[in-house]
Amino acid sequence: MATPDPRSGVTIERRVEWYDTDAAGHQHHSAVLRWVEQAEAELLRGLGLAGLFGRTPRVRHEVNYRSRLRFGEVVRTSLRVVDLGRTSLRYEFAVRGATGPAADGVLVVAHAEPDAPGATPWSDDVRALLGAGGR
Repeated sequence: MATPDPRSGVTIERRVEWYDTDAAGHQHHSAVLRWVEQAEAELLRGLGLAGLFGRTPRVRHEVNYRSRLRFGEVVRTSLRVVDLGRTSLRYEFAVRGATGPAADGVLVVAHAEPDAPGATPWSDDVRALLGAGGR
């Protein structure tokens, strides 16, 4: 498999499982964020950056819910890097169901070494792999 390009991103395909739904019979709001995190994991693994797991706490997320997704429906979640700062990273994502756009938004993570009291700068190697064309 080719190394993913963080600027063009990755797309994963999942099925809405029973545990992804709420009492109204469609996706629970948290399911979208789980799919986004699965796409993020796919991107980081593909770049050889699995070592970042546990070092990238979420600092902000915003989700625009566009339509409902039902149990058994196939969903495609796309994620791409749109801004790489000194200590943070901004992703944009989109979730599509059978009838089109279901959700979109942003996820911002910070880089934090385990014993650091706050955010820490990305290493040059990580910046190069994530596409240091950001700020």
